[in-house]
Amino acid sequence: MTTISRILVAVVALEHLFFLYLEMFLWTTPTAQKSFGTTKAFAQASKTLAANQGLYNGFLAAGLLWSIVHPDPAIGRQVAMFFLGCVIVAGVYGGVTVKRSIMLIQALPAAIALIAVYAMQ
Repeated sequence: MTTISRILVAVVALEHLFFLYLEMFLWTTPTAQKSFGTTKAFAQASKTLAANQGLYNGFLAAGLLWSIVHPDPAIGRQVAMFFLGCVIVAGVYGGVTVKRSIMLIQALPAAIALIAVYAMQ
């Protein structure tokens, strides 16, 4: 991967680490409630589900970071493409089923990074 594609993959990974933090540790705070458009009662009732979702975002971030540091560039590229594809699918699904802005926040950066990884060998 080129420096540009590594940076773009890192941005997507950092975004997912932020999602992990928001969903696992800040879910019941006013900040998270505003970000996700939830109420205090909903946040309390869904706290365990949100933490589980945050954990999955952490796995996506871990895979993306692994792709950047993998000692074999060809394997790192394949790992990046796989995890970016997972992020895109999750972002599109979230955009269709939950809130359209998820496509812009999650799927679009991953798609840009995927294009960079694919095009810039």
